[in-house]
This record gives sequence, C-alpha cells and structure tokens, in this order.
Amino acid sequence: MTIWNELFRLFYPALCVSCGRPLVRGEDQICIRCLSDLPVYHPSAEKHFEQIAAICPFVGSIEIFLRYDKGGKVQHLIHKLKYYGQKQLGFRLGVLAALHLQRAESPICKADVLIPVPLHPRKQRKRGYNQAEWICKGMSSVLQIPVDTRFLHRVSYTETQTKKSVAERWDNLHSRFRVDGTCDWQGKRLVLVDDVLTTGATLVDCASAINAKSVTSDVTLFALSAV
Repeated sequence: MTIWNELFRLFYPALCVSCGRPLVRGEDQICIRCLSDLPVYHPSAEKHFEQIAAICPFVGSIEIFLRYDKGGKVQHLIHKLKYYGQKQLGFRLGVLAALHLQRAESPICKADVLIPVPLHPRKQRKRGYNQAEWICKGMSSVLQIPVDTRFLHRVSYTETQTKKSVAERWDNLHSRFRVDGTCDWQGKRLVLVDDVLTTGATLVDCASAINAKSVTSDVTLFALSAV
C-alpha cells in the first residue's frame, strides 16, 4: 500500500494551498517557505480587547494568531478555507495556532472547551462544513481540549459580512445566537473560536448570548486572524 501511495504522490503531488508548489515529505497543506512567511499578529490584541471589553465586561481576554492583510497570504488562505472546500486547511491552521499558543504559554491551553462560532444551518449545508469548527478540531488535536458544537447556535441567517460597514456589521448581528439549555458549561473556561476578527461583532454577539443565559463562565475570544 505504501508503494502505491508513493507512486501516486510521484505523479500527483500534493500542492501548497498558498503558493502552489509541490509539497515534500513532512509538509502538510502549506509548504515550509509559506509557513515562515505567515505574519504572526503583533503586538497583542489590546486594541480589540479594549473595544470589546467596553461592551462585554464578562469577556476575560482576546487572543489572535495571524495578521490579516488585504491581498496577503493569510487572506488567501482564509479565502481557500471558506470558499473552496479546504476544510483540512482549517485543521492545519488550527494545529499551527495551538502550537503558537503553547509556545506563548497562553491560558487558552488550560481551557475546558473550545466552541466554534456557528454558521446558520442553511449556510453550513451550502458550504458543507463550518470552518471555525475545523480550526477547533486542529487546536483540539494539540491541546487535548474538547470541541462543543452543540452549545451555541445561530438562529438567524445573515448574508456575508465582507462588504458591510462597521455599523452594518453590528446591526446585522444583534441577537443572532442562542445557547442550548441542555449544554452546561457553568463555571468553566470557554474559548469562542472564529476565523477572522474585524470589528468583533460576531464574537461579541456569541459572548452576549452566553452571558444572557446566565452561564457564569470564564469566556476568552480567539480568532485565527485579525485585521
């Protein structure tokens, strides 16, 4: 079986989703050259935290892995992940994010549960998967933290936020999520996970739904990337 796999890789090599070069043994989804060029978000997410904490004082912290630049590598990868069926790329990016969090000794590494920001069922059926869930799966494989996809639900369908203004993003997302009463994470350390943080409206709405349900938990927001 190994021989056939090697022959298949010889004639049909896997390609880097970022640059299109053939991957070599040990590389997964993204080649080493592109990995080394990924812009880690620096400095900390302080500007996002100050804005969100003013609205959601129950949010403990915000952490971000990569910087999302228009036209850059991260935007290209996120686009592939969301619109071209590259869910395994989400897993790989989640693994890289978790390794980064471990090196930084982030409190996220000691969380009790990872909760992906949910898609509306109609949008998830159309896309075939939730990209935030696959990021969580990759993080979970490293951090050994469970992923809960039943705790939080999107109850109203919204169009893509990409071309909306800041005000429109907030108006469009108000009270669009609810907590499943059968899932009890009372008093636990929750991490809400999304792919891109721009205004923070989506994550705030999720955190507000948790708070409204009187789920007195330690809530941290994590975004794979941020503008």
